[in-house]
Amino acid sequence: MKDPNGVHTADNSHSNSFTTESRRDSLAWWNKPANRVDRDLRSIVDRHLPLLDTHFVPIYKRLHEQPELGGREIRTAAIIGEYLKALGFQQVHEHIGGHGIAAVLENGNGPTVLLRASMDALPIREDSYLSYASKIPGIMHASGHDMQSTCLLAACALLCSAHTEWRGTLIAIFQPDSERGKGALAMLTAGLYTKIPKPDIILAQRVDHKRAGSLAIRPGLSMAAADSFAIRIPGRGGHSSEPQNCIDPIVTASYVIVRLQSIVSRAVAPLDSVVLTCAAIHAGDSETVIPDFCDLKVNVQSFKADVREDVILTMKDLVKSECRASQLTEHPRIEQTAQFPRTHNDPDATEIVKTALSSYFGDENMEEQEVLVGSEDLSNLSSEGEVPVVLWFFGGTPPELWDEAVSKGQGHALPRCHSSGFAPIIQPTMEVGTKAMAVAALSFFH
Repeated sequence: MKDPNGVHTADNSHSNSFTTESRRDSLAWWNKPANRVDRDLRSIVDRHLPLLDTHFVPIYKRLHEQPELGGREIRTAAIIGEYLKALGFQQVHEHIGGHGIAAVLENGNGPTVLLRASMDALPIREDSYLSYASKIPGIMHASGHDMQSTCLLAACALLCSAHTEWRGTLIAIFQPDSERGKGALAMLTAGLYTKIPKPDIILAQRVDHKRAGSLAIRPGLSMAAADSFAIRIPGRGGHSSEPQNCIDPIVTASYVIVRLQSIVSRAVAPLDSVVLTCAAIHAGDSETVIPDFCDLKVNVQSFKADVREDVILTMKDLVKSECRASQLTEHPRIEQTAQFPRTHNDPDATEIVKTALSSYFGDENMEEQEVLVGSEDLSNLSSEGEVPVVLWFFGGTPPELWDEAVSKGQGHALPRCHSSGFAPIIQPTMEVGTKAMAVAALSFFH
């Protein structure tokens, strides 16, 4: 049913006295190993694992075939919301910060655990052999958010089925618009934590190009911060046969692109890792017309706050200087389009998750994740670090393909996230992702 505010609610509510006031006490509980081994997590997960091939592989294929860009996840959110309501969550809040979803299952006195997945796709044309490849021209799930979402849905089904074997509050967040770094902040601005309890821990996972069946996690710094910019270089257009009467913005932009790399090589200390990329350039529509402007899209990824500020300031100065050198009187337009925080895994909470995953999957399937220069907006949900965050990775490359590539020293050539050929094998990827999320959640519940 729905309450007067339009929120889907169920009648099977449970009391939960594990309130915000006791959150500090829960942190102490996390550091008591005995509480984490009172029950057999393997038994719970194995007995309640849903029929993935029957119920969730079809959902995954639907999501993969019908990808939607950030801010437009209409069909995706509808599929997920409908399934969450059927599972028995007492509250399913929809359309938070766009198409965001937050489902709440209160299940007695215990910690509040938030599990998060992203829903959006990327503007990339899929180049894969899949029978269920994207049917939407120029859009695909190149970052594996379809697998993320399906695994979280399946983990929710598992935890709902096993509700008599744990106590606490389960929150499932399906976030829109993460690729542009806007979704988490949009949900917060829309009052996310006035609609649901503030969590004691936030857990999330990402599928990557590693061997299917493997998992990787690290404490502390996990992913870089990122800043994206749209830059318009002005010019003076005209006929291509009269360049002397024009100011060609493409030439100016070319100097800008080349000189941007000198920031990394000459203005940043070698140990202060920074990646600066110009990944898009567009100007004009005819070979006989010098255009009036040239548009660039630039991304800066960094780890240190002071380095981040210096690089961005230097980039802006460089763009302005090149425009002046081209005798332009009009200033370039530099607009920040996205901003991602660093991802920092809480060390104590990460150790709990790592111990639980290692116990279930075996040490041979675990590795320490390297620090990634890629970025995530997950940490925006943590209320400026108030709530601990743990993010880990699970592999999606067929084991035989991974083993062959690694044996030839070609592991780097395998399709990765944000590439047109990224296509995680369904199994064992989905089973590992589902179990990993459930195991991690159960390691915190009473």
